[in-house]
Amino acid sequence: MRLVPVDLADGLDTLLDTTADGPDVFAPLWWRSLPIGHVELDARTLADRRGVERAVADATWPAVAHHTLPGGFPAAPPLPGARPPVTPPAGFQDWSPDPARLAPLAGAPALHPPAWPLDVSVVVCTRERPEQLARCLASLSRGTVAPDEIIVVDNAPASGATRDVVAAATGPGVRWVPEPRRGLSHARNTGVSAASGATIAFTDDDTEVHPDWLWRIVRPLEDPAVWSATGLVLPADLSSPAQVLFEKGFGGFSQGYRPITFDSRFVTAWRGRAVPVWQVGAGANMAVRRSAFERVGLFDERLGAGATGCSEDSELWLRILMAGGVCRYEPTAVVHHHHRADIAGLRRLAHDYVRGHVAALLVEYARHHRIGELRRAYLEMPRHIATDLARRVTSGDASPWGMSRPGLTGYLRGAARVDLAVRRRRAPAVGRAITEPAPRSARA
Repeated sequence: MRLVPVDLADGLDTLLDTTADGPDVFAPLWWRSLPIGHVELDARTLADRRGVERAVADATWPAVAHHTLPGGFPAAPPLPGARPPVTPPAGFQDWSPDPARLAPLAGAPALHPPAWPLDVSVVVCTRERPEQLARCLASLSRGTVAPDEIIVVDNAPASGATRDVVAAATGPGVRWVPEPRRGLSHARNTGVSAASGATIAFTDDDTEVHPDWLWRIVRPLEDPAVWSATGLVLPADLSSPAQVLFEKGFGGFSQGYRPITFDSRFVTAWRGRAVPVWQVGAGANMAVRRSAFERVGLFDERLGAGATGCSEDSELWLRILMAGGVCRYEPTAVVHHHHRADIAGLRRLAHDYVRGHVAALLVEYARHHRIGELRRAYLEMPRHIATDLARRVTSGDASPWGMSRPGLTGYLRGAARVDLAVRRRRAPAVGRAITEPAPRSARA
């Protein structure tokens, strides 16, 4: 699949000039630096100008309405039952994405950095991936607003490769911090403890951040009710089948192009069911107040990559919501994620995602005693896995067991961790990280 970013301020020519006899197209749609939608187009649609215009119009009007209407047009959080269709507000029933109708976006507040000081530390956790880390740090150095510091946590280092990348990095306050205990949650907690900012922003070493990412991911925290913010994650490359399968079959990371507020009403709406906090966003693109960590604790070190697999971020978001905080999804804060390029890596990821998801449900039950988490872990998840396998078989999938097996084995390994549901453990508190000074050349 071809990845074709399109700036609609310049019209549709980039899309219309795309060769129609090539692979399908995934086109993120922008107006200057504002992401306002995306379309997936096959060769047949690409050959039809009116079809392209309709697809782009359908994909962009909700975000354009949000950025141009006086009261905005935010999205609602996911609620039980099917999502009702979104009705266009006045002026958007017959929407067309021509430059004249997009011109009001020039006044969108999201285009203008805040005047208040950010006081933010950026934490990037990594383990023996120097090329990816160098690419991530290079993107951070191009930011329109600089963080106070960038902390690179070297997780269970086996060589000096990460330290060498940090020593060669340019930009404000890039600092190397080792964490000998393996696991993403250990690394993130070390980053939080080593950080000096009132806000800690997180991204991963396999991302490239948009130049405006930092101030946009922090901006929601201007509202004192918001304890954590997440942003939009777009694919950086879709040239391999595994990357396409992750983005389309696994749902990618995107939660849409309009902001979403998650608060106590979101939790209440899911009474008796597991709260879908995994839809709050992605840990590869988030910011958290230091005071939130001080109130609810750090990441649970039994969860996350290197432990049970993933979901250490969503488990933290549930604690924030249960403590009365608000989480805000802010899609103008963009990072580009390099998905796994090989099928074997994707299968390992599928295993870890399911295993980590089930483990997080059990931890959440132990902390909050919400029966919905057990219901999802031991009733809904097996039903979902069985349905997925049946769908693959009936659709004629040549190897239905190939992509279903990782999910099943991951589920069984996660569901076996019954101890997580019966042993209530406090999350680690913010403390002093065990660090050693960065080399002189790595300091800003």
